[in-house]
Amino acid sequence: MEENKLDIYQIIGFLFLIAAVFYWFNVTIPNLEQNAIEEKEIISKNRDTEINKNPIKDINEVVSSNFNGILIDSELESEEIVIENDDVIFKFNTKGGSLTELQLKDYVDYKGDDLFLIKNDNQNISLNFNLKNGNKINTSDYNFTYEMERQGKINVLKMSLIVSADQSISFEYKIPKSGYMIDFNVSSSGFSSLIDSNSNVNLNWSLDAFRQAKSIDYENRYSQLMYQYDGDDTDYLSSYSDSDDNEDSVSWISYGQHFFNSILVLDSPVNNVQFESKKLFEDQGKEAMFTKNYSSIIPLNLLGSEVNSQLKWYFGPNDYDILKEYDNKIYDSIYFGWGIFGMINRFIYFPFFGFLSKYFSAGLAVILMTIATRVVMSPVTYKTYVSQARMKVIKPEITELNEKFKNDAVKRQQETMKLYNKAGANPLLGCVPALLQLPVFYALFCFFPIAFQLRGKSFLWAEDLSSYDTIAELPFSIPFYGDHISLLPILASIAIFFYTKMSSGAQMQTSQPGMPNMKFIMYLMPVMMLFFFNNYASAFSLYYFISNILTILIMISIKYFIIDEEKIRLQVQENKKKPTKQNRFQRKMQEMMEEAEKQRKLQGKK
Repeated sequence: MEENKLDIYQIIGFLFLIAAVFYWFNVTIPNLEQNAIEEKEIISKNRDTEINKNPIKDINEVVSSNFNGILIDSELESEEIVIENDDVIFKFNTKGGSLTELQLKDYVDYKGDDLFLIKNDNQNISLNFNLKNGNKINTSDYNFTYEMERQGKINVLKMSLIVSADQSISFEYKIPKSGYMIDFNVSSSGFSSLIDSNSNVNLNWSLDAFRQAKSIDYENRYSQLMYQYDGDDTDYLSSYSDSDDNEDSVSWISYGQHFFNSILVLDSPVNNVQFESKKLFEDQGKEAMFTKNYSSIIPLNLLGSEVNSQLKWYFGPNDYDILKEYDNKIYDSIYFGWGIFGMINRFIYFPFFGFLSKYFSAGLAVILMTIATRVVMSPVTYKTYVSQARMKVIKPEITELNEKFKNDAVKRQQETMKLYNKAGANPLLGCVPALLQLPVFYALFCFFPIAFQLRGKSFLWAEDLSSYDTIAELPFSIPFYGDHISLLPILASIAIFFYTKMSSGAQMQTSQPGMPNMKFIMYLMPVMMLFFFNNYASAFSLYYFISNILTILIMISIKYFIIDEEKIRLQVQENKKKPTKQNRFQRKMQEMMEEAEKQRKLQGKK
């Protein structure tokens, strides 16, 4: 029997196979996608060997030389690292160690494309060191090494700029399994002898805000830089013009993009923070990509001339329901409105609309909120209509007084006030609903543009209730109106016209010298609203249309089913027979008119 012999080609082939497997293992494993990273798996790019062979020029040599920066390892190339959680896709680059792309998974832009807050170098974040010799270091100029690990459900990416064996700058990002808030830790090591304790280490952050809505002018009104300072106070830069500011004790900075936001939360209040906001879209035309450029220079607090800041970064929807889940009151980056108007929104309309939108579509939620508002205001409407009915009864007598004392304004006013007092009528009650509804109107004026639940929600022909509806595109643009025709503002303006006509008709008086022409105002107001609403959120036009229709129906119901005008007429006649009893205000008005009459007569004698 022939003895088996080892074939030299088999041995070579077997060794080659082992080498190929070993090569595959070492090349493939470090490049696994992030979602395949196992618990505590570490992918390291420290390049210790390369750094030892070709070290970055020691920073101490920079201090004693004429160089203005670090001589970086020319063999260290930039790399991209993608980390993804349930809500956001992050892309980092070793060049500058910064976040270079950020996509929100669950949202699209106004064109229906993927929505990015950061892309194509629209954001820059860098650390700037001022050295003792006057030289500067800007981290965006250099390539970082990186290492990535998993800590429970948190992905940790550590970017390091290795200056020497004892000196480095680190950016550490911690990305949770879900949500829009990440930790951003900035630190340095070995720089205590190189940085003047009186100088600043600045974090520079700039962002070109992407356009996210079809009306860039409307989006611009609600895109602004806001910041919190002195504890709970907030302030903002103008959204209408280029502006800048400087503030102390700053806790967080918000780069608002209407319905989306980028917020940097500082670990402790920082002084002498510089802000700037610039409009970009005006020079870009109709296809503009950006609304604003935001920039901030943030002096970081030092500990022994070293940087050690534990920051947080929010990138996500400007949604009150989401923002209120985070600390530091970053929900204040939403402008609810001034004073009482903001309180109405925060404590009434936002919770109420949030409740309705859980069970109904956005359009129906707007209608139901409108109905609830009108029902609450109906007692005011009732009292107003009673006053109008009384004014209607005495209207012939008012006309007679105007004719009788047409050359004596003071006497005419005195007699008119006496008539009002006797009849129990009060013309000022006609202004009461407007005054009482003003806070509600302004609160809703602020509410609809910032109600995130309306974004992208359709109703009937309106494709997006957070923007204007369109039934026709115009081949030209009308000043203050726009290049399109919206139907909901037309319907709202028609409803406003009929409501104004009904509410003014009962107390329409003959025009007097120096008094505004009420008929002109009655026709002008709907036209003004038509121009104003055409580029506004269609949900606001829907609210105003439904609100005025309901008010008209309530007034008709009061007139025909609740109030007996003949009874009011008899009551007015009875009141006129009773001796008049003036209150303090009426007596004061009477005295003022009498004094004015005396002064007029004295002037006449001279």
